[in-house]
Amino acid sequence: MSLGKRVKEERKKLGYTQIKLSEVSGITQQTLQKIEDGTTKNPRNIEALAKALQSAPEYLRFGISDNINNNVSPGPTIKATVPLISWVQAGAWSEISEIKAYDAERFMCPVNCSDLTFVLKVQGISMEPKFDEGDLIFVDPEAECIHGSYVVARLDDDNQATFKQLIIEGGHKFLKAANPNWPEQLIPINGNCTLVGKVVFTGKAL
Repeated sequence: MSLGKRVKEERKKLGYTQIKLSEVSGITQQTLQKIEDGTTKNPRNIEALAKALQSAPEYLRFGISDNINNNVSPGPTIKATVPLISWVQAGAWSEISEIKAYDAERFMCPVNCSDLTFVLKVQGISMEPKFDEGDLIFVDPEAECIHGSYVVARLDDDNQATFKQLIIEGGHKFLKAANPNWPEQLIPINGNCTLVGKVVFTGKAL
């Protein structure tokens, strides 16, 4: 779903016409029309628009992919801004607090999260079709990783992090790829892996 479609959907949820939304947001109807029909893809007045729609700017911008926690709903309240880091930096997860001090691009996290939370851009196709390359995943190192959680982990023989689903069965732990065609479906972990954090929110990049 595009930004314009999300705006239109949120407007209709409130029972607003474009004229009504224009009055509430202070944005002209002509501008709203361009946003909804996709002509304007990155509106400068997204904050005012989100407030009028009782939504969140990041929801309107990115939307929400599959509800991975069963408790994420459209139009969440913004909780904090967190840094976008590289997969190599994520592998050095113990230094995340230092990384946050750098001039990293920041994104608003629409769910409750710890101060150590960071953002990664999905790379590759191992987690398709659930997660596409370029999707944003919000990772909280302090969230509990349980069976079925989507996690970012660091394997001892790799200098960067990897994104997989955590499987715990019969006392054994595995990292599972979502892509059924991925050659290495299950990676056994037994002391050779550090769980960096749990994915608490995911969104689509523009």
